[in-house]
Amino acid sequence: MRAIVLSAGLGTRMGAMSQITPKPLVPVLGQPLLDHTFAKLDALGVGPVVVNVHHLADKIEEHLSARIRDGRVLISDERAALLDTGGGVKKVLPLLGADPFFAINSDALWLDGARPTLARLQEAFDPSVMDVLLLLVRTEHAHGYDGPGDFIPQLPLEDVTPVEFRGEALSAPVMFGGIQVVAPEMYEGMPEGTWSNREIFRKAAARGRLYGMVHDGRWFHVGTPEAVSEAEAEISKARAR
Repeated sequence: MRAIVLSAGLGTRMGAMSQITPKPLVPVLGQPLLDHTFAKLDALGVGPVVVNVHHLADKIEEHLSARIRDGRVLISDERAALLDTGGGVKKVLPLLGADPFFAINSDALWLDGARPTLARLQEAFDPSVMDVLLLLVRTEHAHGYDGPGDFIPQLPLEDVTPVEFRGEALSAPVMFGGIQVVAPEMYEGMPEGTWSNREIFRKAAARGRLYGMVHDGRWFHVGTPEAVSEAEAEISKARAR
């Protein structure tokens, strides 16, 4: 499989830190967020990996220079215009190949459960019934997240399940964990420019082909300095057990 790691955000919630460090390079336990993600991708043999860049792009490119030189990373330059998640994928679709690929938000940080999370998603993706398979996180288990949830599963959370948007419901039991497997044809007919991957989710849901798999490990949204500290404390405790 191939992958894109979506790394072109502004990181404004990081405050003063974002003026000198792009969020994908924010360290958690001494390791940049990007490196946590690449460790998981490398373990599964995923590649090449596309990384899109915008804010402090030179620093991200410098950090990934060895991977860029040997072709393991392909850079998508969004310095001139930030394309959001959907537009960012659409721009580089030829680089992602004809098969389903991973799209991963660079501020998602996770610990695997019983088996590697990316391998579970890869094996669970069934192109005969799915266009998109989302990693879902139970809202009460999502560190750094305080929203109402995103999706309503149609089957028990232990199963890979079709999901529907929360819609008018006040809350939903799961939220999107920032990792998906998606069929490239879902981007056919979608516009150029700036738009969110949520449009892809809606397109798949309308076809009854939006599915989710609940994460069985720890998950962290690292969007603020406080979230970094919380993630470091929780990961340290988990590793000490």
